[in-house]
Amino acid sequence: MARARTGVRALGAVLATVLGLSLAGCSSTGGKRAEDARKAEAAAGKAAVNTPRWTFAMVTHSGDGDTFWDIVQNGAEQAAAKDNINFVYSKSDEAQQQAQLVQTAIDKKVDGLIVTLAKPDAMKAVVEKAVAAGIPVITVNSGVDQSKAFGALTHVGQDETVAGEAVGEELNQRGKKKALCVLHEQGNVGHEQRCAGAKKTFKGQLQNLYVDGTNMPDVQASIEAKLQADRAVDAVVTLGAPFADTAVKAKQSAGSKAEIDTFDLNAKVAASLKDGRLGFAVDQQPYLQGYEAVDLLWLYRYNADVLGGGKPVLTGPQIITQDEAARLEDYTKRGTR
Repeated sequence: MARARTGVRALGAVLATVLGLSLAGCSSTGGKRAEDARKAEAAAGKAAVNTPRWTFAMVTHSGDGDTFWDIVQNGAEQAAAKDNINFVYSKSDEAQQQAQLVQTAIDKKVDGLIVTLAKPDAMKAVVEKAVAAGIPVITVNSGVDQSKAFGALTHVGQDETVAGEAVGEELNQRGKKKALCVLHEQGNVGHEQRCAGAKKTFKGQLQNLYVDGTNMPDVQASIEAKLQADRAVDAVVTLGAPFADTAVKAKQSAGSKAEIDTFDLNAKVAASLKDGRLGFAVDQQPYLQGYEAVDLLWLYRYNADVLGGGKPVLTGPQIITQDEAARLEDYTKRGTR
């Protein structure tokens, strides 16, 4: 057993457990009572370790009102509480503004940095600057292809091409023949990869539909117009949970029989899967992305550990259907799935 002053088990044991479990420890003198007390503190959001109170910053490409990023942030904050981390979150869906937020974190000399690379060209220089300044960087959610080249320790998320391929295969199993892939953020390389992956494995026709994701009435009108113009479309795939409900409304207004499917999961999507308004969702486990990004930075600062062996740490894709939705409902309601 590890010494009581460390508050954690030997890191070798951590690496043998499933990613995402809280680091646990037991005292050589306090016995079970001390261990139970420490676990109770961790469950209450108190630090489970007595390492220095490092500051980690997360800077994402999230826009306002995107529930996906609320879940990522929930996971990161839970891990930060456990790891005695001062966690700072900022966001912008404007690439240059996101890069400036990263620069601000560098100027503040944070101890670790978590970034998304939805628009990698705009982020390259500033991420490399952070690495050159000695700040360990982990990329999360988007940028798997650029992460290593930019100098990040590892990437946490799903492979967007693989996720898209899973969608194409699922559409085949459902007998679909003509699908729309709705891209709500132009220039987002991950979105392009999802639709390209789906097109690769889908045996039917798949067409990209670009919409302005900052304007939901426009999103609904665009999907509705497409469904009215082409009655052969039997599946619509949205690339984010908030857009799934809008696609359902567009389908109803258009009088279409197309199945609505989506990337990402939240409470509303889970409820819509359960009642049959949605066919399936692709879950990349955003809570796990936020949680593991913080945890892996902590491991690196504490013990120079790096997981992945040079490969990304994958959190998805997982296809969620009506049957699985009921099982996950409690988790979606509390904001962790």
